[in-house]
Amino acid sequence: MTDVARVAGVSTQTVSRVLRNHPYVTDDKRRRVLDAVEQLGYRMNTAAQALSSGRTRTIGVVSMATESYAGAMTQSSIERAADEADYSVVGAQISTLDVDAILSALRRLEKLGSEAIILAVPLRAQDRRIEEITKRVPTVTIGGSPVRTARSLAVDQREVARLATEHLLSLGHCTVWHIAGPNDWVDAVERTAGWRDVLTDAGLTVPPMIHGDWDPESGYQAGRWLADRSDVTAVFVASDEMAFGLIRALHESGRRVPEDVSVVGVDDVRLAAYCTPALTTIAQPFAELGRAAVASVMSRLDEREDPTLNLVVRPKLIVRSSTARKRA
Repeated sequence: MTDVARVAGVSTQTVSRVLRNHPYVTDDKRRRVLDAVEQLGYRMNTAAQALSSGRTRTIGVVSMATESYAGAMTQSSIERAADEADYSVVGAQISTLDVDAILSALRRLEKLGSEAIILAVPLRAQDRRIEEITKRVPTVTIGGSPVRTARSLAVDQREVARLATEHLLSLGHCTVWHIAGPNDWVDAVERTAGWRDVLTDAGLTVPPMIHGDWDPESGYQAGRWLADRSDVTAVFVASDEMAFGLIRALHESGRRVPEDVSVVGVDDVRLAAYCTPALTTIAQPFAELGRAAVASVMSRLDEREDPTLNLVVRPKLIVRSSTARKRA
């Protein structure tokens, strides 16, 4: 920094202000400093910067160790938004939703100097130890985790189920079967509740529920069982990937989609529009959630009003070729 100041003919304090994009620097001095930076190939030492300022400009993210589309989209949107704000992202992945695993990940991120944390995994119940950390470190949760000391951003998963179930009923189906996600996921539990509420409110039979684990194989195994039931004409599947497995099993059993069975998934993964038949699904705004999470924690770090306080993120029904009117 001293070399840059010498070449630019300014003080080291002015160099520091320019590199931090401080507003109170004249255009001439800013240009001279930036020219000197380019000429000398100067790069800021982030470790030294953290020591001098007490700021690491790092956001920690707790996520599941999974290849799911939802997780990948959320993570990439967080990283893009953080990069645009000149923040780095450090991740802590967990392989189980056990509270101790989540707690360990949070502690690890805190030790690594995360100024803020995005908890992008579902927590089923309140936990005092987790709330103690989120009191110290500004935290945003994605997915409806009940952390009283954190800002929560989530899509209404009961609304997801309502959109899917009502769409199938509007096509004349007498009831809707459901392949649910794992019971330890908040999203799965809420989607199941929404599906059941729609059928109950309509006075319709609620079929036995089938559980999967989000991947295509579990959808395929559920589909092999459903294919043998002639009364199955409509299925709401808790993820697109499980829906792909279901459609494969139905096809192998001679049940046509949508002529014999209509199928709706959740997430709107990229493949959904290109499979055969193209999958009707409920799109979720993963990218919007990731950007909003970064904006929220940054507002707390900068001690300004949270721009996401009035944000409403809604799922959207995308109708494609995997659903049709029930045959007479």
